[in-house]
Amino acid sequence: MNASRSVRKSERWIPVLMLIPSLVLIGIFVYGFIAWTGFVSFTAWKSMVKNMKLVGFSNYALLFQDFRFQSDMRNTLMFTIMFIAVTMVIGLFLALMVDRKVRGETFFRNVFIFPMALSFIVTGVIWQWILNPTTGVNLILKALGIADVPQWYTSTNIIPRIQLGQIEFGLPVAIIAVAIAAVWQMSGFAMAMYLAGLRGISDDLREAAKVDGAGEWKLIRKVIIPQLRPISMSLIIILAHISLKIFDLIYAMTGPGAMFVTDVPGVYMFETTFRGNNYAQGASISVIMLLMVSLFIVPYLVSSMRKEKM
Repeated sequence: MNASRSVRKSERWIPVLMLIPSLVLIGIFVYGFIAWTGFVSFTAWKSMVKNMKLVGFSNYALLFQDFRFQSDMRNTLMFTIMFIAVTMVIGLFLALMVDRKVRGETFFRNVFIFPMALSFIVTGVIWQWILNPTTGVNLILKALGIADVPQWYTSTNIIPRIQLGQIEFGLPVAIIAVAIAAVWQMSGFAMAMYLAGLRGISDDLREAAKVDGAGEWKLIRKVIIPQLRPISMSLIIILAHISLKIFDLIYAMTGPGAMFVTDVPGVYMFETTFRGNNYAQGASISVIMLLMVSLFIVPYLVSSMRKEKM
């Protein structure tokens, strides 16, 4: 009896022992590097020669006074709003259509999800050609007799032009082109998420709503969308995480753009750190990006943990 108890106790430690190597590696290569980046952001390391003299928050102060970084924050805000809203609306629409068990459902599902198989680099190159002012879709528009074709991602227009600090606050027309490419890639993922949620809604609930006189639109608005709220919250977190740290799509498609109309913190951080060798400022940008992502993820994690305890 005592022997069996000791065996059971030893077995309890096996999962812990199996997890320890992963915890050590994560602690070093994730949280350790985050701490190191945070430390570097408070130093004067601005060249290939290491300078670990502490300068406090001066790197952050200079950053928020910088025209380019202010432009980046504007672009990130506008891109995030468009990207999340349009992706979720299109994803829900596609899911509702596919959920009707249309003929060739598997084919349509695969077609819509296929862009996810591509990297953002490939998507950027594809849409750079499609939305190029002299090629792609503009050739079709010119063939249709439209002389004043859009400039897409080369445009420097901002709508509306509201002077805020050093920048003109508003929606950069060029960022719309980038958002179109991002939505094209991720709307299939949103569709798959919503489709899984729709298949989890019982037919009895739908039938009960129809018996009560709910039409198609009222059924969607009053029954289906509220039932999909957890899916929507998860999508917002995932898409916000992608948009706030976006780099590869913009770097491949447009780069910073004229007057930084398509620049984002990820591109700025890359060029500052690995081209300008300004490691302190690059680390400052990285920390700000981490904080922006945390604003979405941390509340969601706290809320999830509270629900689990309940």
